[in-house]
Amino acid sequence: MIPKLVCRCTFLYGNIGCLTKLTADHLDAWRAVLNTHARLTGAIERALADHGLPPLAWYDVLWALQRSGKTLLMGELADAATISRSGLTRLVDRLEAEGLLERRPAKDDRRAVDVTITATGSRLLRGMWPVYEQVLREVFQAKLSRADARAVSSALAKL
Repeated sequence: MIPKLVCRCTFLYGNIGCLTKLTADHLDAWRAVLNTHARLTGAIERALADHGLPPLAWYDVLWALQRSGKTLLMGELADAATISRSGLTRLVDRLEAEGLLERRPAKDDRRAVDVTITATGSRLLRGMWPVYEQVLREVFQAKLSRADARAVSSALAKL
């Protein structure tokens, strides 16, 4: 005999509400994070494309290298750029072909690969930032007070 599920919540549509112990507030917050991320990244991607600039993922990789101030191992770069390792390898291939970064075998471990931003990569990064920043100002900063921004940062830093 299949046990009957006891529905502990009434805030979701359909039967999915019987499958979770998450509160409505937590589900709403999660959905807000996902939706906001999608809207912002979409707006940034469109703005970069409108200005004839490469995609946001290029910026993320180049910025991770620039802000580190040093050479990164591929694994460190994947963590810093929040890109999957397989996706990063393909992207790094492309960025290297464009002369935006350099790869070489790591000094201490010949199996590992070091990655460094080039001067050309730094110039591209500086050219992309004003477009990126404008979207953040218009879509993010204009709608959140500084106190709101600190509260969002504080809440998300707990995760």
